[in-house]
Amino acid sequence: MSGDTITHVIAPTAETAGAQAGAQRRTPFSLSRAARELGLKRSEFDLAVQLGHIRTLPGEGGGGRRVGRAEIERLRTQEGFPESLRRRVEVVGTRDGAALLEVTAARFTRLARLGLVTPVTFHLNRYRAVVWRYLADELLEFAVAPGSAALLRRPLPEALRSQLDTGLDLRARNWRGRHLGSLLRQAGDPWERAGAVASMLDRLQVSRIVEDPCERAYLNRFRPQPPVHGTPGSPAARLIERITTAQDPDEIEWLRADLARAVQEARTHRPAPRPAPRYAGRHPDRHGHPAEHRNPAEHRHPPVPERPGRPRGPERPQRRAPAQRYARSRRLLGRLFRKDTRTAALSGPGPADGPTTEGGCLHRAEQALLDDRHDQTPLPVVDASAGQPPAARRDR
Repeated sequence: MSGDTITHVIAPTAETAGAQAGAQRRTPFSLSRAARELGLKRSEFDLAVQLGHIRTLPGEGGGGRRVGRAEIERLRTQEGFPESLRRRVEVVGTRDGAALLEVTAARFTRLARLGLVTPVTFHLNRYRAVVWRYLADELLEFAVAPGSAALLRRPLPEALRSQLDTGLDLRARNWRGRHLGSLLRQAGDPWERAGAVASMLDRLQVSRIVEDPCERAYLNRFRPQPPVHGTPGSPAARLIERITTAQDPDEIEWLRADLARAVQEARTHRPAPRPAPRYAGRHPDRHGHPAEHRNPAEHRHPPVPERPGRPRGPERPQRRAPAQRYARSRRLLGRLFRKDTRTAALSGPGPADGPTTEGGCLHRAEQALLDDRHDQTPLPVVDASAGQPPAARRDR
């Protein structure tokens, strides 16, 4: 072989090129790509989606929401794009908002606590203080609205001052209402709408409304995450949870009623999936329900079918119980001892001058050898130091 590789270049036909171009035109953009196409920051793009200025589509296969190409073209054809779109999502803090209304920051904060201006987003600074952000367009509309001049230029009425003295602060509640509206506007499924309402309640309240654990687990799949995150269990996370969860009793009751109605509509639209029975499909002709099983060991250890043509060996005898084995050992030992005694009795006495191997004769012959110590001559005791001079004995 020469080692040369022959390649064939297939030029795309007009039909193939047209199909590919049509598929690209129909493919929607991801959120990051759509923000780049519109020339917006990601925070500005997210706020535009939340306010409904940009329409999104549900992603295929659960890949998140996307933006259609037709929506991008619609926004590009608007007059003053992209400055007009960027102006609609411009947000300001307390100091800049007070400058737009030409009031002090303290009066602006009092107006916000009374609910006269509604925040659109918030975040925590490094001191864990809540920083509320407001739409600049809404502040300008409030400044020119009839009746606002008295609130901006004159002292506040006595009724409003008394509410502020009691600690009234509607900023978090108004933000929750606006955020819930944006979630419901983006929801395209009854379960998504129920999940949006459930995100405004704590899990204890949700469990009291949705008592079925299967429905509750399915509902949590559609529960959106809060827009501001924190480390679980940290003081910042607890503060964010307090802001994003309903606190007032009347607000909680209203959301509970809304959640019960939304879950009922979701059940009618599509029941929540449930796990399959544990024994389904194993023995359909023998098992109807797990409660009908009388012998669980039969299902845990099914009988193994015997191989055809394989000879069966002899059955092994069952091992006896420990008590039976002990009684049998005692009987064998007793029989052995009785046999030795009977043999010794039949053998009789043997000669005294030699050992024998018969029973008691060997014992008597050995006993005679052990008892003749009085007939043996005692051994002499020799003193090794005797006959030596005294000095030698002293040195030793």
